[in-house]
Amino acid sequence: MSHADHDFCSGTKGDDNFDLDIDQIIAETTPEVINKCTTEGELDEGCVFDCNFLGDEACDEFIDIVQNTATADITVITDGPTSGPTLDPTAGPTSPPTTAPVTPIIPSLPDVPDIPVSNAATDAGSQGDPHFKTWRNEHFEYHGQCDLVLVKDSKFAEGLGLDVQIRTKLVRFWSYIKSAAIRIGNDVFEVEGDAAGTVELRYWMNMEFQGPLETIGGFPVIFNSRDNGTNKKIIQIDLSSKYPGAMIEIQVWKEFVKVDFKNPTFEAFGNAVGMLGDFKSGKTLARDGFTEIDDFHKLGNEWQVLPTDLMMFHKAEAPQFPKKCIEPEDPRGERRRRLDESSVSAEDAEKACASLTDELDRKDCVYDIIATQDMAMAGAY
Repeated sequence: MSHADHDFCSGTKGDDNFDLDIDQIIAETTPEVINKCTTEGELDEGCVFDCNFLGDEACDEFIDIVQNTATADITVITDGPTSGPTLDPTAGPTSPPTTAPVTPIIPSLPDVPDIPVSNAATDAGSQGDPHFKTWRNEHFEYHGQCDLVLVKDSKFAEGLGLDVQIRTKLVRFWSYIKSAAIRIGNDVFEVEGDAAGTVELRYWMNMEFQGPLETIGGFPVIFNSRDNGTNKKIIQIDLSSKYPGAMIEIQVWKEFVKVDFKNPTFEAFGNAVGMLGDFKSGKTLARDGFTEIDDFHKLGNEWQVLPTDLMMFHKAEAPQFPKKCIEPEDPRGERRRRLDESSVSAEDAEKACASLTDELDRKDCVYDIIATQDMAMAGAY
């Protein structure tokens, strides 16, 4: 789902702050774009926004996704908190769901040659407003709401095992990573974002809120923060004692949580599978370890946390399997898009994201700033 298809500000600032009607933008739009953005006789204003501000590629992506997005039913879980994690890893890969409805056609991931990534040169992970970066440095988005298996490796650290799960939250037409849980051996660490951006870090250690935390599975934990006005919190799990230079880094900025695998090597993550793909092949594989999945919608549903996976969060939230991940509503419904009077230009967004060295990271950052009209979004990177 394109980031320009949501309006982050509407839930925090109120409608009174939006004075510039998109009708002015439509009036200045070329007939070619108007025709492209008209579906079944209805002009999609979000499409007009993408085409004008984000270029032809983003425009075409928006149209492809909107035309093939289905509305999902939202269910509520009333069960209370779980009693604790199951500490023993499963014996092997589990079967994928068999009762899910037919998935709509979604644009595929980029076509990259099938090459091993035994010595990955770039970091991999997931960004708070969910951009996923695979071991092969492919970038994609999945905006469903559910618990997802980001990385799973039962052989990590000579059998200690590693599980990394993320929990996403749907907001209208987009979602974000609200919390992450990491298990190494018998230790489970969970961290949650905080929309208020308070100094205190919200975390659970082995289900205890702000419990003693010095190591996870024997690996040291380092707490940092950036005193640059962003109040970003950084938690690093240092794997160097066994895998020199390798690290798992969690960043928390407001309600957004980010998980990065720094300096990922074959020795550390060679058996890893999950949303970030299969480390050995670089492919985005299904749970069976053989079927390659080429679109992010199916990939997200495939790696929804199952009952046979470890339940690592301190409480359950909807949806839980067999309920499928909640997908964004069809963005073609009635809505009015208004821009803040001091709307952010693409040039300003590019300047705010200029410090990012990865070209695709910069693109994701610019997307988020323009879509939310919030320059502070650069702080999430």
